[in-house]
Amino acid sequence: MVCAPRLSAGYFCAFRFQQTCAQGRTQAGGIARTQEGMFMKKNNTTVILVESALMIALSVVLDFFKLWQMPFGGTVTCGMVPLVLLSFHQGPKWGIGAAFTHSLLQMLMRFDAPPAKTFGAFAVVILLDYVIAFTVVGAASVFGKPFRNRSVSVAVGTCAVCLIRLLCSFLSGVTVWTEYTPEGWAVWQYSLTYNALYMIPQTILTVVLAVVLMAVIDRYEGRKAKTI
Repeated sequence: MVCAPRLSAGYFCAFRFQQTCAQGRTQAGGIARTQEGMFMKKNNTTVILVESALMIALSVVLDFFKLWQMPFGGTVTCGMVPLVLLSFHQGPKWGIGAAFTHSLLQMLMRFDAPPAKTFGAFAVVILLDYVIAFTVVGAASVFGKPFRNRSVSVAVGTCAVCLIRLLCSFLSGVTVWTEYTPEGWAVWQYSLTYNALYMIPQTILTVVLAVVLMAVIDRYEGRKAKTI
């Protein structure tokens, strides 16, 4: 008669011990999954940073190969393409960050001082000719987001950022670079014509290359996902 309570107490202790072990295994598994998730996230961020750095470097290199150059600034190159691809591949956050870095590099390498050596003139040139004009390229995926077709999305997004870049150059022309306007021309008319002469072919070139290369990237990643 004395053994029954002892047996019940023994079973209770064993049951509690099993519960404690099970909880410990569950907590350990949760911690392991959390650590694994943090590692994967950190690893993915590192990959994107490397990709962004490569795209910035490629943009800088491609800008040296000028297909056409205007006499007072303005060129046609393939330098915008890597930044557009990054924006659609990794999203606007990474695209804008890389494009902003690229704008600073462009300003350091080939800054054109304005005719009027005033603070306002320098501020306009820095913002419109470099920072805004180049940084907006990384936002191409934002303007292409409403379109479900990938090629249409890339084409529309690229055209939008090229149009904004043209607007920046136009505003800079009518506020800072007015002394280059020939006789008989209105300032706005000359600025629009001059900047459109290189931005239109620049837009066509960038759209074609971005659409083709983005299709290649999507196709490659689709095949890669199937093999995995």
